[in-house]
Amino acid sequence: MNQQALSALIWSVADLLRGDFKQSEYGRVILPFTVLRRLDCVLAPTKAAVLAEYRDKEQAGLPFEPFVLRKSGVPFYNVSALDLPTLAGDQDHLRANLHAYIQGFAPDVRDIFEHFDFANTVERLHKAGLLYLVVEKFAHIELHPRRVDNVHMGLVFEELIRKFAEISNETAGEHFTPREVIRLMVSLLFIEDD
Repeated sequence: MNQQALSALIWSVADLLRGDFKQSEYGRVILPFTVLRRLDCVLAPTKAAVLAEYRDKEQAGLPFEPFVLRKSGVPFYNVSALDLPTLAGDQDHLRANLHAYIQGFAPDVRDIFEHFDFANTVERLHKAGLLYLVVEKFAHIELHPRRVDNVHMGLVFEELIRKFAEISNETAGEHFTPREVIRLMVSLLFIEDD
């Protein structure tokens, strides 16, 4: 799937939000869930090994973090047995399970979600009856690094941020300068004088 198609698939979540969220608030829902799904997919291959290591170290009374970091193979981890597809499978306990899932991440990842004000977003989605629909939609978006490499994922984030900037009431272009324009500006800076 190319970057535009993936951005459009993720953006389609906005259709669920109409009426309950302002257009300028779509980014508060879509961006953190996109990050969450990407992290979910990145951690999936080592999830079982990380959970086993976590249980072993907890039972032994040892600090688990350095061990699970090594098992995860990336600079973050999640020690919750949950993931987005599992969350979508338990609609009755979704809000509590989503909170527990976020708490299972490494502290620096939890900070990211705190800066997104994710807990309040989840609460609003729950009150609007949209939490399950959004989680279920994101649970089926494939963002594994084997399918979507880091460069393409970065382009997807850029595209989403550009769309959010366009629909907000802020000055157009304030948050996004196309790569082509940046390249042109840099090349103009380095043109040798005749």
